[in-house]
Amino acid sequence: MKITTERSVLLKALLHANSIVERRNTIPILSNVLLRGEDGRLTIAATDLDIQITESIEAEIDQAGSTTVPSGTLTDIVRKLPEGARVQLATDGNQLTVTAGRSRFKLNVLPTDDFPMIAEGSLPDEIDITSAHLSEMIDATRFAMSTEETRYYLNGIFLHTKNGMLKAAATDGHRLALSGIAYQGPSIPDIIIPRKTVAEIRKLLGEIDGDLQVHLSSTKIRFDLGRVVLTSKLIDGTFPDYTRVIPTDNDKVMTTDVATLSSAADRVSIVSSEKTRALTMEMGKDVVQLSVVSPETGTATDEVAAECSAQLRIGFNSRYLGDVLGQIDTEQVEFHFKDAGSPVLIKQKESASNEREKTFVLMPMRT
Repeated sequence: MKITTERSVLLKALLHANSIVERRNTIPILSNVLLRGEDGRLTIAATDLDIQITESIEAEIDQAGSTTVPSGTLTDIVRKLPEGARVQLATDGNQLTVTAGRSRFKLNVLPTDDFPMIAEGSLPDEIDITSAHLSEMIDATRFAMSTEETRYYLNGIFLHTKNGMLKAAATDGHRLALSGIAYQGPSIPDIIIPRKTVAEIRKLLGEIDGDLQVHLSSTKIRFDLGRVVLTSKLIDGTFPDYTRVIPTDNDKVMTTDVATLSSAADRVSIVSSEKTRALTMEMGKDVVQLSVVSPETGTATDEVAAECSAQLRIGFNSRYLGDVLGQIDTEQVEFHFKDAGSPVLIKQKESASNEREKTFVLMPMRT
């Protein structure tokens, strides 16, 4: 193989691939990226056996061929080359020579035949969605994904169709985040997209505009983003029925300005305990008082104008509260309470459009 390409284009593709590669591998080939040059394109692939990324970039192909090379080392080399450099990659036996200007590196390679590729199988179901809509659904839910390995089925986003909407849900047992958009396509199987896949696809979505295609089955999913294709296994498990934890009889309502409440909560939480991050909300007739008491640091209070249908004192984890408020798109937010010990329903103030949904549930905490 002997190919030449632009440093900036090559670096961008290598960074995408290197993000998939696990830093600690017991299988040496998994630390490598696959390079294949043919038909005026250089294809770069990486996998950790659960996720696979393939990206195709323009290149001058003097000699077609393929090899695998350590991902981190090649990425670091290309990163430190001068901007605007032309990079030549050429194989010679068991080494890859990287040349740019007067810089030359020789890297050990491993056989292409040893590089594992995920067998996609049949992916019969398809979703057509804009990058903006998918990004919005991910952002509105991913903060609530669990990190507990014992409940592996919560370590991702639950994607499904229901009542004419494409919905995403995530929960860690302390909070629930639900986001949906109007969807006219065929129904899809209920799937759970793993946490790492969610993080990787969200990074890629930030670099594109327009539509993308998502192909899936009950065990795998593939995101087609033009020159980049991300394929992933899905979590083999059953997501719990989240509708059972969404309160339906919370009759006490507080309405307030999102930005004002978020800023006030952020300020008072400065003195909160790093362990509990406890914050108390006390609702009066037309005001809500936020307070934090920390034996180690001190105290803090702030007040925000609000419309409250009842008086109530309740505690929250300030970080959890901030995560939710950060995803509210409308100027006003509604809190629906039952009592100080029951789950709290948080919704966007009704907007003119019924094509999008954002619903959050927070468990209160003792303060």
